Amino acid sequence: MAWKLALIKFKTCCTNTLSSISCCDLCGANVGNSVLVGYSLPQALLCQYCINDLPYFNQNLITGNLLSWPAIHRALPHIHFDQLFALSPYIYPFNKWLGQMKYLGRFELANLFSALLCAQWQAMLMKKAAISIEIRPIDLVISVPLHVNKWQIRGYNQAHLIAKSFAGQLALPYDANVVMRVKNNESQMGKTGSQRRKNLADAFFLQEKLASHIKHVLIIDDVVTTGTTASEISKLLKQAGVETVTLVTVCLTLPNAKKSGVVIPIPLNY
Repeated sequence: MAWKLALIKFKTCCTNTLSSISCCDLCGANVGNSVLVGYSLPQALLCQYCINDLPYFNQNLITGNLLSWPAIHRALPHIHFDQLFALSPYIYPFNKWLGQMKYLGRFELANLFSALLCAQWQAMLMKKAAISIEIRPIDLVISVPLHVNKWQIRGYNQAHLIAKSFAGQLALPYDANVVMRVKNNESQMGKTGSQRRKNLADAFFLQEKLASHIKHVLIIDDVVTTGTTASEISKLLKQAGVETVTLVTVCLTLPNAKKSGVVIPIPLNY
């Protein structure tokens, strides 16, 4: 554990050095050291003003779990995970960044996303501790896997990059090989919830038996739409003895609400 903490300090030092010579990805200003909800951010892409102006979910209002917001809970039926922690709705600039990371190979954005997630996550934990809400420790962090064919074509898995950085910053155990995607499904884009569930049936497989102490697993993904993918993985994990599954994602989008024309009140931190 000591070497992990030393590595985190070294990475932070390198990031601070880069920050001193970097320009903000949004406004072009000098980056410098930055802070979010009281936590120092090891990132070199955004200035403090732009970090403050990003469209975050109001974690205080939803107590760190978007499923506690009735409109969002109704929009995500048939799910098997217990908690949903998201940084932002799928809107600018996050939608632009996620597209750039996924299709243009902007790997540096993984560190930005994980830094923002870590700061918000730690603030949420402190808030829950202050009001005496029980916090179950995380036994394992995993990421939503890609099928090997898609990984070979793209060359990387964006969810893995975010998850690895997130777990590293918080010194949490991370395993990228617990869950394997065994079906190379067609794209989920444009499908309804029922079509997505049918498309993902038996798409995942547990490659190794989970240790008996693993009761709380955190799944990390880049974007959640209907929650179907994470839900299929959650079902596998619970069949293997996991009791609590928390889904952590950079962005949440609710396509059903858009199609129906219903305006879902989003708990933003504005």
